[in-house]
Amino acid sequence: MTTIASTLDFRTAAKRRLPRFLFDYADGGAYAEATLASNVADLQAVALRQRVLGDVAEIDLSTTLFGRAQPLPVALGPIGIGGMYRRRGETQAARAANARGLPFTVSTVALCSIGEIARASRGPLWFQLYVIRDRGFMGDLIAAAKEAGAEALVFTVDMPVPGARYRDAHSGMSGPNAPLRRVLQAIGKPGWAWDVGIRGRPHRLGNLEPVLGNASGMNDYMGWLGANFDPSITWRDLDWIRAAWDGPLIIKGILDPEDALAAADIGANGIVVSNHGGRQLDGVLSSARALPAIADAVRDRVTVLADSGIRSGLDVVRMLALGAHGVLLGRAWLYALAARGEAGVVQLLELIEKEMRVAMTLTGVNAVAKIDRSILAER
Repeated sequence: MTTIASTLDFRTAAKRRLPRFLFDYADGGAYAEATLASNVADLQAVALRQRVLGDVAEIDLSTTLFGRAQPLPVALGPIGIGGMYRRRGETQAARAANARGLPFTVSTVALCSIGEIARASRGPLWFQLYVIRDRGFMGDLIAAAKEAGAEALVFTVDMPVPGARYRDAHSGMSGPNAPLRRVLQAIGKPGWAWDVGIRGRPHRLGNLEPVLGNASGMNDYMGWLGANFDPSITWRDLDWIRAAWDGPLIIKGILDPEDALAAADIGANGIVVSNHGGRQLDGVLSSARALPAIADAVRDRVTVLADSGIRSGLDVVRMLALGAHGVLLGRAWLYALAARGEAGVVQLLELIEKEMRVAMTLTGVNAVAKIDRSILAER
């Protein structure tokens, strides 16, 4: 059995267990994957000031996000088809997050519907909504999120069209003979085939069943993404979303201070500084590089979250020092889920907590609220 001591270990274990099309879909980025790489490299290049003898015997990792107190400044971010990585995978990940009092964000294109996840987890859920051409169906999704008790709406604005992801064409996620290639790969991974391929059925996109029907599944997934996202939306169109949703509204996919200001102006409660994990426009700024200017512009007006490139509790502290109030984990929790299911996500969150404690102790801060740029060093 693989020794798991870090997110990189979870990634190694996930690669060993998954069919190639699923691993590459999770692991890959757009075009040459330069932004994917810079998300990690730029964040890890953020230097910290080591301070000593500052009485950090008691470390407080707690914070409050959108009115809910939680033990860590962390939520699990939205990831499509998470249920293909372990049997009913979104329910397992949600239970792991909720057991720690942390939010789990349900993707529009999750395998499990938000209703199924809510029944299985019984903890804080956020719902991620894409820009969809059918505004009536968007309204139906918002209503379903309300009915399931979702506490926040995460409106993703950086995917008016899907990015060009070359790995998917090579792996069988898309491209010629994709269904056959996926079947052949699944045969070569019997553990995954039994757990997910057979016992994890139905392989339907739960939130999309009203429009795709009971036969919806992997063959519909890529096509639906390309056909139904709406590049015509503008900031003015968000007025009806703000009117339809009376809870916290979080705008995800902000990389520019002007867009952050626009989000604040329409009444958003939060933003996520994000480049979609390097999966959309290659060559844009990493989240770590974009975050400071955005935080300076709007941190006093909205809750600033960040994702993309976070692989450890040390990275969480770095993002907080750069100006975020909290972070969303993405690939990190998916690797952990694929490797060890619910127990893997629990272990990941324990690692994040321990690594945050070490980082805060050695930078001389004893509370999340005290993390700021004063703990950063010049390289």
